[in-house]
Amino acid sequence: MTFEELLAKVREKVAQTDVSSQPFLAVQVNITGKDGGVFYIEVKDGKASVEPYEYNDRSCAVTMEQAKFIKLMDGKLDPVLAYTTGKLKVEGDLGKALEFSKLIK
Repeated sequence: MTFEELLAKVREKVAQTDVSSQPFLAVQVNITGKDGGVFYIEVKDGKASVEPYEYNDRSCAVTMEQAKFIKLMDGKLDPVLAYTTGKLKVEGDLGKALEFSKLIK
């Protein structure tokens, strides 16, 4: 899957998620590997957006390989297990990273 296809999949997933009661959340996602890239997901005022840029004032940043990120989105990889086994790295607020994982599942 190309990075652009992954971004489209994330946008579709986030668009289907009810974020009306979600507090502010800004997470930068760093995808490593051959088809890697950077994007962010921001939830603000009950609306979510996904953009292919770095987010400097983020709540946290998560880093993982594309294949593992897809498994996380598909519910085939537990985020806590991924973090404790080193498949998922978090920089910043770990609680916000957990909120993010619930958002994309």
